Amino acid sequence: METTTRVGRPRASSRETLAEAACELFLEQGFAATSIVDITRRAGVSRSSFFNYFSSKSDILWGGFDERLDLLMRALRDGQEIDDALRDFADGFAPDSLALGIAHGAVMGIEADLENERARRQLRLGMLIADRLREEGDATAGPDIDGAARAAAIFTAIWRWAESGPGAAPLRDDVSAAVDLVLPRPPRPTA
Repeated sequence: METTTRVGRPRASSRETLAEAACELFLEQGFAATSIVDITRRAGVSRSSFFNYFSSKSDILWGGFDERLDLLMRALRDGQEIDDALRDFADGFAPDSLALGIAHGAVMGIEADLENERARRQLRLGMLIADRLREEGDATAGPDIDGAARAAAIFTAIWRWAESGPGAAPLRDDVSAAVDLVLPRPPRPTA
């Protein structure tokens, strides 16, 4: 019986290798000065391999986070209690390319990009939380304010965790503390 060996890196390691190579280059020469060709050359993979894993350089930083955010949004849509879903979002969150980018944004030259991308995602999460609260029958401005506050708490916790040395403590601790700072909503008066 003849066995065949697979040529190339396993899928997971190629994604990780690309992300690691990209972050090294972002630290060495900055985000803007780093090309996709530079990244693939450093990682030892083809340009087409890059696009099997990432749609852009920015996706290297945000890809893993966006996958987790999609899971959080699905949990909220499926009816999980909001604060529990926000805490669960942080479980198993390990230091990654985004955490490195947050911690070294100035060196990488990505501070403005991080702010813009954070704002987009924070707004999206806040709107989803507000929609969930409206489903519970609240037609006031409260759901919009509550959603914005809870989304801000999550992103503030992530930034603080990354800036203080991601991995030093579980992100869930920071998220729980941030969510606890958002005041609970008072019950709506009945008419």
